[in-house]
Amino acid sequence: MNRPKPDDFFKDWKEREALAEAMIPLIGKLNRERNVKLYMYGRSLVNLSVIELMKAHRRVRQVEENELSEFETYPLLEELSKLDLGPAHIDLGKIAVKFMKSGNGASVSEFIQAEVGDAVGSASKPLPEPQDVVLYGFGRIGRLVARLLVEKAGSGDVLRLRAIVVRKGKAADDLVKRASLLRRDSVHGSFKGTIRVDEETNTLVLNGNEVRVIYANSPAEVDYTEYGINNAIIVDNTGVWRDEAGLGQHLECPGASKVILTAPGKGDIKNIVYGINNGDITAEDNILSAASCTTNAITPVLKAMMDEYGVNHGHVETVHAYTNDQNLIDNYHKGERRGRSAPLNMVITETGAAKAVAKALPELKGKLTGNAIRVPTPNVSMAILNLQLGRETTAEELNTYMRETALYSKLQQQIDYTNSPEVVSSDFVGSRHACVFDSRATIVEGSSAVLYCWYDNEYGYSCQVVRCLEDMCGVSYDIYPKG
Repeated sequence: MNRPKPDDFFKDWKEREALAEAMIPLIGKLNRERNVKLYMYGRSLVNLSVIELMKAHRRVRQVEENELSEFETYPLLEELSKLDLGPAHIDLGKIAVKFMKSGNGASVSEFIQAEVGDAVGSASKPLPEPQDVVLYGFGRIGRLVARLLVEKAGSGDVLRLRAIVVRKGKAADDLVKRASLLRRDSVHGSFKGTIRVDEETNTLVLNGNEVRVIYANSPAEVDYTEYGINNAIIVDNTGVWRDEAGLGQHLECPGASKVILTAPGKGDIKNIVYGINNGDITAEDNILSAASCTTNAITPVLKAMMDEYGVNHGHVETVHAYTNDQNLIDNYHKGERRGRSAPLNMVITETGAAKAVAKALPELKGKLTGNAIRVPTPNVSMAILNLQLGRETTAEELNTYMRETALYSKLQQQIDYTNSPEVVSSDFVGSRHACVFDSRATIVEGSSAVLYCWYDNEYGYSCQVVRCLEDMCGVSYDIYPKG
């Protein structure tokens, strides 16, 4: 599986660089015109630069232990671009590795036809009609969800961000300030695209997507139909209302049909961790919660552990980045300890994530305890799972199992895997997975295991929210390779 070592590394690089450059318009055209999204072992290739594409190839060395390069993927991509494909998600990396391993003498054309033939000429759509989406609130999660929705707009026939609802700010140039916060982010970098501000119509044009900014102090003040918005899903990012009565206010607004909360829901509201219990979503569910960032991070790993080893009991310690709820310097706060300066202190606080896991995995009810420490970093957190497993194992066996889970299981969108001995928290800013399993930190002694899981508590969680949103409105793509 390994490529021969190049005689001239510089020449090899330039040849691969040229192929990566040639890949960009093919990837873009498939996404823009056919709603075909290409991936490299679960990582989107859409809108990547030449260097980012090359790094995506290089990463496969870590996960598949081979030297997959543009020499192998470009011919397959070129063949894909010739086909009359319907909407689909295609993992170019996995298909390329499968072709490299096949050894059956098939041509590239024959192989691609066999792999994605079902998508050729397909008239099926991910949704019968485009789905309107409204963001209620525009804070850290709201702005990241906006970025993701604009990025995933593709041909415009799936999810459409139509409006953002906020309270009118004190500044005269409120709309310009909102746009600036979306355009520049101290943690996640600049917005990938262009933002046009139209103050006359209170509209932001995001990469061509016209998004109305609606000023309101409560849901009761909004009539979405006045803006041509109908049957919209409201993504409540405020956290002000977390029960059915409060969130139900959105459903009384003309033009709104469903609500998803970006915080743990209370009462009988279903808390959904995508990849775990999103199968519980029904057409009758009008209000859902996407749970918390920590619940999304730990539940997939706990599910994997349960399936293979069983979990008798455990403790979850969350080392969490500080949040906007804390104070910049010491000041009054209703919560215990949270009044102390977030950038200067480690702050012990509570977390409901361990108990919340049971809402997605009822088998773990009463088996987990949890606590949290807020630390002086602005983003990326870590969950330390101290588990008593149902049987004995070794660190090597457990890591191998988690690597396979991250690569090939139904949890591959939720669990990423690293075997680097040098990674630190900032390396995971922008991770689209619910968590990243750090294999180098794994400790196993008999049936006792300590597992370390990184997670971008802002961006990774926002990706999970969007996955829930897609599931809630019935988005469905054909996925290749199958199985």
